[in-house]
Amino acid sequence: MTTAQIVGWAHSKFGKSDAPTTRELMAQVIHPALDHAGIEPQDVDGIFVGVFNNGFTKQDFQGALVAMAAEGFDHTPAVRMENACATGSAAIYSALDFIASGRGRIALVVGAEKMTNLPSKETGDVLLSACFREEEADVEGGFAGLFGRIASHYFQRYGDRSEELAMIAAKNHANGMANPYAHMQRDFSFEFCNTVSEKNPYVAAPLRRTDCSLVSDGAAALVLAHPDVAAGMARAVAFRAHSHVNDILALSRRDPVAFDGARMAWTKSLDAAGFKLDDLDFVETHDCFTIAELIEYEAMGLAEPGEGHRVIREGTTTMGGKLPVNPSGGLKSKGHPVGATGVSMHVMAAMQLCGEAGEMQVQQASKAGVFNMGGAAVANYVSILERVK
Repeated sequence: MTTAQIVGWAHSKFGKSDAPTTRELMAQVIHPALDHAGIEPQDVDGIFVGVFNNGFTKQDFQGALVAMAAEGFDHTPAVRMENACATGSAAIYSALDFIASGRGRIALVVGAEKMTNLPSKETGDVLLSACFREEEADVEGGFAGLFGRIASHYFQRYGDRSEELAMIAAKNHANGMANPYAHMQRDFSFEFCNTVSEKNPYVAAPLRRTDCSLVSDGAAALVLAHPDVAAGMARAVAFRAHSHVNDILALSRRDPVAFDGARMAWTKSLDAAGFKLDDLDFVETHDCFTIAELIEYEAMGLAEPGEGHRVIREGTTTMGGKLPVNPSGGLKSKGHPVGATGVSMHVMAAMQLCGEAGEMQVQQASKAGVFNMGGAAVANYVSILERVK
């Protein structure tokens, strides 16, 4: 199978945007991504859009909005994908399949979300569409409450790791200071993140405000090309492997702290790439909540179950550590506009691999891992990326 390569990208500033809808957010990244790749709209054979929506706006049919947001796509095939918080990766993988099938040679992937138009209570209810409502919709605190339950289960089994969660939060906020696209460019100390206060209250105990990612607006775009096409372009980042593994939606039917689907996706991708975790120079992982990053350390193989706290305490995942995790600041600092997140994570990784990450740059980075998940580790996507040009 021929796997397409990343040849261009664009990224909006994440945060509370003046852009009223996803259409205007898409407009911020579509032509800049084409310009970065050095192509024109007529060169694009297919468009793949990632927007979660599910009630953020009454306007749907989001795939058709690309031609409304940017000139030159009136008759280009476009489709919208949705897979909860992994919606952006679902769009990317669909574009990879499109090119591998021979149906096209260049694809545009756009991820976007407008989340801040709704009151916070309604936003929380929309996000609960990514859980098993029949059993979990009444959880106090919405999706944060769901991950609060996961953190409580983890603490009961392995001990209170609140300090380590605060260390993860502080790390990602420190990294986000160097990311011009980040929603929250504020350097919160470990002491602040580790202390429950008026400015850092419990959102869903034991998770504090600093343990939770931000409700954000934003968009990101990628241009993918067949390797024969990419060979003539200025830059190319290859997918050495990409895997998608699902787990059961209902937490009651699986071990909520094992993240088995994530573990399987990491194993499949590393094996397919012929890599070990030690071969990677950095990872962008899905820290929707700090407890998620902690458990993901274990899922990716940095630690045995229950030992993830050692990873952050030993500094392994800091910018100066053996395997920097979330040099972009992650969802915690960068923000989490749901449909844009998976695309954003791949953009951040490609920037690093091509030496275009500015102050975020991981020195001499050539290989990267990206983990994006939908729901509570239900839809698990792992990409292994390597610069080839």
